[in-house]
Amino acid sequence: MKSAVETLNPTRVRLTVEVPFEELKDSLDAAYKKINQQVTVKGFRKGKIPARVIDQRFGRGAVLEEAVNDALPKFYTEAVNEAELDPLGQPEVDITELKDGETLNFTAEVDVRPALEIPDYSGIEVEVDAVEVTDEDVEKSVEQLRERFASTSPVERAAEDGDVVTIDLEAKVDGEVLEDGIASGVSYTIGSGELLDGIDDAVKGLEAGGEATFTSELKGGSAAGKESEVTVKVTQVAARELPELDDDFAQLASEFDTLDELKADSRKRLANMKQFDQATQAQERVLEKLLELVEVPVPEKLLEDEVNTRKHNLEHHQLGQMGLDLAKYLEIQGKTAEEFETETREAAVKGIKTQFVLDELVKKEQLNVNQEELTEHLMRRAASSGMSPDQFAQAVVEGGQVPLLVGEVARGKALAVVVEAATVKDANGEIVDLDDEDEETETEAAEASETSEASEEKTEG
Repeated sequence: MKSAVETLNPTRVRLTVEVPFEELKDSLDAAYKKINQQVTVKGFRKGKIPARVIDQRFGRGAVLEEAVNDALPKFYTEAVNEAELDPLGQPEVDITELKDGETLNFTAEVDVRPALEIPDYSGIEVEVDAVEVTDEDVEKSVEQLRERFASTSPVERAAEDGDVVTIDLEAKVDGEVLEDGIASGVSYTIGSGELLDGIDDAVKGLEAGGEATFTSELKGGSAAGKESEVTVKVTQVAARELPELDDDFAQLASEFDTLDELKADSRKRLANMKQFDQATQAQERVLEKLLELVEVPVPEKLLEDEVNTRKHNLEHHQLGQMGLDLAKYLEIQGKTAEEFETETREAAVKGIKTQFVLDELVKKEQLNVNQEELTEHLMRRAASSGMSPDQFAQAVVEGGQVPLLVGEVARGKALAVVVEAATVKDANGEIVDLDDEDEETETEAAEASETSEASEEKTEG
């Protein structure tokens, strides 16, 4: 077999392959064997039909077609390996010549991972938010905890902001009550914004037994997105009572004995959260600077596939779970279809460029992933997916996704190398030493800049 490579552009090549006919022998033998098992010829046992009879009865062309289909993937792979290419996606193959007993010639066009030059990145400088926890931050945190321990007690008065009302609902569209438009005994906190638009104004001022009708656009169910006439009846009004902020509350709501200890712990937790945000910010901003340093051509087909995948996942998974379609989502976001298209394409381009650059860094820095790192990453992914580690690991193995996880970990390590070499300062001009951060915080922050899984699956080839 002989092969040659022609570079069509930085991300696409054409392979020209010439195969001597004798190299098709194994595939021809396999073709005769396969046809033997599929056909019957009077006078011959199944599987024992001579090749000349198959040629006479079914045509030599059918045998050649079967043999070529069997052989092409092997010769294509050999040509790719010989040229040391890193293909992306499936090739477009064209058989240019097939002469029985002489030769098989074909071309294969395929997108390839572009060759990248990673420049010196040690001069990268970024600024991140300072880690500052104010007394107001602490008070807000404690107040949120206090809200969770609020109690309610029925009152005989009109409902007010902050009250918890028990209500019955009936929704009509075009004068007809919806099958899924009736709900009884619903508990709702006035002002929470957790139900329908307009319900707060409808129930405020009503006492137990009172009812009101209002118009609202339904957020879910069989008539999601449609205008509905909603009747709400209040069956109970209850006032929320917050516990006193004292040592007794600290003992009720935490493992601490005093309110001062509880506040000190809240301050510590808030500082840890801000450190996580700071680490995430550092990773993202260093990555942006790195991408500015490297010229990364993006294969057009890979980009189109990635854009379509992102749209599909949004429309059929994320929005579907919320009972929304794309048009309603864009309306809520205040975006036009053109703006959405532009943003999606820009995000896809960044995702692909990120993976290309970090993968190149993995090679340049000779980074490896050990079993412990892979296991830790798998545990985190399992937790975020809502599956048990065993379930997630089984799904990964059965789906052949282990290389993808290895790639994620390796790219995280590559980005960490760049961050370590960069100068990171906070808004006060102080140098931020991310080595002082908790190891898990660093790892999770690194994952925040990972490219999408859809892009990974395609670029892994």
